[in-house]
Formats: sequence, structure tokens, C-alpha cells
Amino acid sequence: MSEIARIVEQLRQAHDGEAWHGPSVGEALEGVSAAGAALRPIASAHCIWEIVHHVRLTDELVRRRVTGEPATDEADWPPRTGAGEPAWRAAVDELKAAQRALRDAVSKLPEARLHENIPGKDHSYWYELVGIVNHDLYHAGQISLLKKARQP
Repeated sequence: MSEIARIVEQLRQAHDGEAWHGPSVGEALEGVSAAGAALRPIASAHCIWEIVHHVRLTDELVRRRVTGEPATDEADWPPRTGAGEPAWRAAVDELKAAQRALRDAVSKLPEARLHENIPGKDHSYWYELVGIVNHDLYHAGQISLLKKARQP
């Protein structure tokens, strides 16, 4: 298995599941309703809905870097928009689409470029891709804790 294929598999596990460490982002979001996603059981922490937007934006940013597209001006932690189940389902669907697009982009990255620096950055594609796996899993852990904090 190539190094690119291993990274894509790590991304898949972080996003969809079957990892030894615990729940993936998708698994952590199972059973979360719009009302639950909007709750703020820890006053100074982001709610699950905000975390979903943040993870989507960060995954999209990394995908853009991998494909050479320019970054957008969207805020790293945008305010939550919308309310209700349809808006929540749309937010989760957008996250899943962004994660699939990231994995697809990484799968097309030539192996020879993996250890090159990303244009305009002082780190390599490898460093960025390992970082996004860790980033997404960090937030999966946050989501899991927030789900527990809102339970009686």
C-alpha cells in the first residue's frame, strides 16, 4: 500500500469509522438532533453544530491546498446559521461531502509530491495531511464529550 493510500485510509477511518481509537466524526454525530447540536452544555465551549461547520471548513481548506485552489475568505469558526432538523441534516451532509472530496483529492496527489512543501507554507503535504487526520479526530472527541455533557 502506498503512503497516499495509507493517508486516505486514515482519513476514511477518522471520518467514517472502523478505527481502533474510538468514534470517528461520523460515528460521534450519530443520534445528534438539531436541538442537541445547538446545545451549549459547557458555556465557554463551541456547540456541536459549530464544530461541524469548523471541521467542514478546515477539510475544505486542506482540500484546496492539495488541489492548488485558492483559499476562501470564510471564517474558521463561522456563526451557526439555520435552525431545525433540515438545516442540521444539511450541515452534516455538507460535512460528509467535504470529507469525501478531501479523500478524493488526496488520492490523486502524486506520491512524489507528498514531502514537498505546500506553496506558501513552510510545511509539506504529508505534515498537513497527518495534521488534518489529527484535527478531525480531536473534534470527534469534543463532539463525544459534548454529547455526554448534555445528558442528565
